[in-house]
Amino acid sequence: MADEVGLPQSSPIEILRKYWGYESFRPPQEDIIQSVLSGRDTLALLPTGGGKSICFQVPALCKEGICIVVSPLIALMKDQVYNLQRRGVPAEAIYSGQRPKDIDRILDNCIYGHIKLLYLSPERLLTNLAKARIAQMRVNLLAVDEAHCVSQWGYDFRPPYLQIPEIRAQLPGVPVLALTATATPEVVADIQEKLGFAQPHVIQKSFMRDNLAYIVKYEEGKDEKLVEILQKVSGSGVVYARNRKRTKEIATMLMRRGISADFYHAGLEGEERSKKQDAWISGQTRIMVSTNAFGMGIDKPDVRVVVHTDLPESLEAYFQEAGRAGRDGKKSFAVLLYNESDHRNLQHQFEAAFPPVEYIRQVYRALGSYYQLATGSGQGESYDFDLHQFCEVFKLEPGRTHSCLKVLEASGWIVLSEAVWTPSSLMVIADKEQVYDYMLRHPGMDGLFKSILRTHQGVFQHPVNIREEQLARFLQTSTDELTRRLQILAKEGIIDYAPRKDQPQLTFAQERVDPANLSIDMARYNFRKQRAEQRMRAAIDYAQAKECRSRMLLAYFGENDSRPCGVCDVCLTRRKHAMSIANVANAQTQLQQWLTATPLSLEQLSARWPASQREAFIKTLEYLMDEGFILEKEGLLYWNQ
Repeated sequence: MADEVGLPQSSPIEILRKYWGYESFRPPQEDIIQSVLSGRDTLALLPTGGGKSICFQVPALCKEGICIVVSPLIALMKDQVYNLQRRGVPAEAIYSGQRPKDIDRILDNCIYGHIKLLYLSPERLLTNLAKARIAQMRVNLLAVDEAHCVSQWGYDFRPPYLQIPEIRAQLPGVPVLALTATATPEVVADIQEKLGFAQPHVIQKSFMRDNLAYIVKYEEGKDEKLVEILQKVSGSGVVYARNRKRTKEIATMLMRRGISADFYHAGLEGEERSKKQDAWISGQTRIMVSTNAFGMGIDKPDVRVVVHTDLPESLEAYFQEAGRAGRDGKKSFAVLLYNESDHRNLQHQFEAAFPPVEYIRQVYRALGSYYQLATGSGQGESYDFDLHQFCEVFKLEPGRTHSCLKVLEASGWIVLSEAVWTPSSLMVIADKEQVYDYMLRHPGMDGLFKSILRTHQGVFQHPVNIREEQLARFLQTSTDELTRRLQILAKEGIIDYAPRKDQPQLTFAQERVDPANLSIDMARYNFRKQRAEQRMRAAIDYAQAKECRSRMLLAYFGENDSRPCGVCDVCLTRRKHAMSIANVANAQTQLQQWLTATPLSLEQLSARWPASQREAFIKTLEYLMDEGFILEKEGLLYWNQ
């Protein structure tokens, strides 16, 4: 029997054209799709902007049943669900902070076959409720997004990912598609092992970005250099700053210098974040200055420049954020402004990220008191979490406390989700006769109820999003008064009303234990600390190196046979030196003639060159070797035909 959306006989290209309007896939999307349609476990490595979501969304629509998508990023899940629904594809998401009745309704719709893609955060995937309901679903694919989170070798390890094989055991014969944009060779192997691949199988698109020039500028006066860059490079851009305070300072400075800019971070109200984001996407705002909270899941292909004003803690993070430039394939720039203070700050940040175990126990004890949880309770429960308020109550230092929370998360005790704005929703749950009777007895509610019915179609069938401020203006009342009346209607059983949320969610992954019994796996803790230090060193080496930036990044991710890009700051400097001698003595042509005739040693070549031009000759030779024109074997240089 055919599903409501998509047909069992539809080909991937037909689905792509029907729902996305594209005429063809981008390499290697079609290979990935065919792999999972044939039932193979597959790891897809695609750089940022490579179109990962289509690789599981299309096969989900090609087959009967539902695709379950595991993702740790609530904002990304919500964004993808919204875009699918706009295309006419029924999709839903379940994540921390939702009400049990909403979760229950969504899972029921999945069982009845009304949903084609169900997005779940990893901690929600593994609840007893979800596991019991998934067993009743006809699952056609299990997609694991941000799959590097399953590996302790990776930069964003999340313990709930390790339990995904439990769901696999419930779904015999259902293939797994793991997707990531950032994975070193160790992480690639670990993902496949941890997710229980029947056979290793990786489909990878090169991380090479021909149109993206990586630039590192050593600058003490970063603000002035930033202005200079944005004045030279036209078009849309993103500027990443380390903390919230700096985003506002930099955006204000840019506006004073005549550059259209705004700032963005997770501490802003959800509606304000949405307005800022929409203004940037539409081009009303040219430059967005942000913490790393900005960019995930935002599809803006014409970003011409991404500038980091601070050195990120890992090359994985830098590569992903820098990769948001130039997704349309046109010339773009990824610029890192670096100085010695970055080195010191990163070292301090690393040391702060691994606090003493006793301080971790203190924070864990405070969490139990904060939420008034008894020992043995709390497993699976989610709560709004305000870090600064929490720290004020218990006289804790915010930065150090956040590090403790990350350790508790990596040890499997809690899950801390990012702040995501969820609008208020409302649904009429009483039947029409009950509503009519209630209005006769409470005439003061009549105007409110009629306004809701006029402005929100379908309110009797499903929850609809509402904006209290807008509705209050329409009714010429205050928002507080409107909210009070909605709460009365909810209490009377006339409506189901869920006020908006705009707080990070803290979920207890295990039942609360006495802090003295809090177990931290020190071997794992020390391993993660060692890996974090290695990633920090790699980031510093990248900033300080005098070799091709692109080649360094590609080698970090396992591509060891790449040629210099020719467009990064290092390559341009080399080419400038090389061309100065090439223009004078036509060095490249001369070297080609000599080495095509017979291989020569470096000493033999140097002897043929005028002593006055020897230094320039060496630089020219280095450039031609880096570019792959000249090869070295057993002490002799050959021209690469």
